[in-house]
Amino acid sequence: MAIFVDKTTRVVTQGITGKHGAFHTARCTEYGTKVVAGVTPGKGGSSMKTTPEGDPLKDDKGKAVSIPIYDTVRETVKKEDANTAMIFVPPPFAADAILEAAGAGCRLVICITEGIPAMDMVRVKAALKRDYPNTRLVGPNCPGVITPGVAKIGIMPGHIHRPGHVGIVSRSGTLTYEAVHQVTQRGLGQSTCVGIGGDPVNGTNFIDCLAAFEADKDTHAIIMIGEIGGSAEEEAAAFIKRNVSKPVVAFIGGQTAPKGKRMGHAGAIISGGKGTAKEKIDCLRSNGVTVAMSPADMGTTLLNVLLKKTSKSFGAPKQSGKAKPAAKKTAKKSAAKGKGKKK
Repeated sequence: MAIFVDKTTRVVTQGITGKHGAFHTARCTEYGTKVVAGVTPGKGGSSMKTTPEGDPLKDDKGKAVSIPIYDTVRETVKKEDANTAMIFVPPPFAADAILEAAGAGCRLVICITEGIPAMDMVRVKAALKRDYPNTRLVGPNCPGVITPGVAKIGIMPGHIHRPGHVGIVSRSGTLTYEAVHQVTQRGLGQSTCVGIGGDPVNGTNFIDCLAAFEADKDTHAIIMIGEIGGSAEEEAAAFIKRNVSKPVVAFIGGQTAPKGKRMGHAGAIISGGKGTAKEKIDCLRSNGVTVAMSPADMGTTLLNVLLKKTSKSFGAPKQSGKAKPAAKKTAKKSAAKGKGKKK
């Protein structure tokens, strides 16, 4: 199992003929994602048969594929059974693209576009809540969602991911990749990784992902990556204490940000002394969450928590037969190596 993205996911790329849309559609297709269609108004009837580099477009098995292009998302839902939208539409038009996908019946909309005006997103959130309550929006300004070995929808590097049992949710794209790499290097793997984006007005939040990970039987532990500004991490901490039974490790970016400065994402705004790194870390710890103080320690911190709290294997999911009894010993050895590394 996984959250949000699985084998039934059928993707339409909005903005497929643009530079970024074409490049990442090719990478997602090569990973094995079922990208069944693209949308660019005025280019319906054409198709994507080659990568932006000029090579034949191929799937994860090396088979040549052709992605049909339509004028509207509604056509892709009707003719190609698309149920998920990946958006690379330029900022001035991205809000309307989100609503078009929702109106066409897409159950999941992942908006990669950054720079969408905040007031546009206020309008989108209100419309989604009022008219399309069954549509989940991830983003905007996010790296996307990946269920390793099944499908990736977004811009993350697929090769660093490995199927496993650690769920990762993050406001930061780059720190998501760092956490994934560390988890993979320590012999663990990921169930699903969700980049929720750092804009002040977005769709899916920490609590949405935490609730989904808690309900997912194949997610055994969670890494949550936040940053300064806002109150999302404090709200998530309270939710974890009340509702999450699985081990959670957190990291807060922006710990060295100068006082009074606006840093990083649009959502990383400290107001009235609230939303500081210290405040968030203290709140997380008081609610039972283990906090890594350096981004370099996220993987090791998680491994140490797992070794203390459970003897269950957190490696790749079993394919067949019994689990190997040496899994815990391997985890201890990885932890020892991590401790011995020079910081």
